[in-house]
Amino acid sequence: MRPRRLTEDEVKQRLAELPAWSLSAQGDALERSFRFRSFAEAFSFMTEIAFAAERLDHHPEWTNVYARVDVRLTTHDSGGVSERDLALALLMDRAASIRD
Repeated sequence: MRPRRLTEDEVKQRLAELPAWSLSAQGDALERSFRFRSFAEAFSFMTEIAFAAERLDHHPEWTNVYARVDVRLTTHDSGGVSERDLALALLMDRAASIRD
């Protein structure tokens, strides 16, 4: 079953729980930039999230430059943001917080 695309209002309401995230200019993705103390910490974060993403069968669009990881979450099957993106964003926030 294809995940349901959330409305822009639903996404904005849910972003209250994820204050570091923003809705993309196109309104079809969540975006955030994570900053770590080192490349090793950034890569460790990405490794942890990669395994979680496999379990969720939902994979981020991301890039890594040294200690920064830029993330874009969207559900391609639904053409926008779904509950899957919000769940992965929350998981990423939690994983990043243990590295602070």
